[in-house]
Amino acid sequence: MSLKALIAGWTQPGRVEWIGLRPDRREDMQAVDGAVISADGLDGDRSRAGKRAVTLIQQEHLAAIGSYLGRGPVTPEILRRNLVVSGINLAALKGREVQVGEAILRFTVICAPCSRMEETFGKGGYSAVRGHGGWCAEVIRPGRVMLGDAVQPID
Repeated sequence: MSLKALIAGWTQPGRVEWIGLRPDRREDMQAVDGAVISADGLDGDRSRAGKRAVTLIQQEHLAAIGSYLGRGPVTPEILRRNLVVSGINLAALKGREVQVGEAILRFTVICAPCSRMEETFGKGGYSAVRGHGGWCAEVIRPGRVMLGDAVQPID
């Protein structure tokens, strides 16, 4: 089997586990059951149009980050990502179009931690999140996303 075919493979759809909106800079995240993903990102979110319109993180990484901090899993609102997804490797979706609920996103770049992680978690917080901070995506087709929706590449 070719490397290209191996890279294109995936085992199962992922699932949307948490949805959060950032109403403004440094304001608390608001957890919601569903949201509309428009061309500029999630409606009601302080998002940026373009390749960073939507931010996603793997639920599995919340425990890893917590472990690096010497505690249990961190909560999604602390990391300020829009969507928490389980069951599919988001890193394997880089550059691909992915259906998330009714919307189609293209995963663009990693969502690197910011210096605020030191403020939030204390010394070493930035390093604990590094490599586990999730992904940014641009909106290819707007649509609604709800808790429990499938997340899968478009083949």
